[in-house]
Amino acid sequence: MKHAQWLLALAILLGDLPLWTNSAAAQKEVNDLMKKKLEQSQKILEGIALSDFDKISAGAGELIQVSKAAEWRVLKTPQYEVHGNEFRKAAEAIIQNAKAKNLDGATLAYVDLTLTCVKCHKHVREVRMARND
Repeated sequence: MKHAQWLLALAILLGDLPLWTNSAAAQKEVNDLMKKKLEQSQKILEGIALSDFDKISAGAGELIQVSKAAEWRVLKTPQYEVHGNEFRKAAEAIIQNAKAKNLDGATLAYVDLTLTCVKCHKHVREVRMARND
């Protein structure tokens, strides 16, 4: 039940991400990346629940690749860049802990990654509100 609540909360956060693009095609690309991010995050969580270190590492590796896509960059602010770097750092920590078969470390890094997502989405919403004023 708690897993479903986390997924619902994350889906709401992802759905609330504003898109700073002018075209529907560009918006779709960002939406697709966000969906891929959610899918990979779910795979990491599944890997943690099953102690499947290969799944944990693969999911985190995919998140790093997604975060490097040009479409990922919905804002050009210093804080947005910081959040992106923190996201990749947390994903790399997940991989390192998975390789070391350190389930607790991978779990803590996953929590850090999730908090980074929440902080970034909050930042994007705040910038969006400021621009709408």
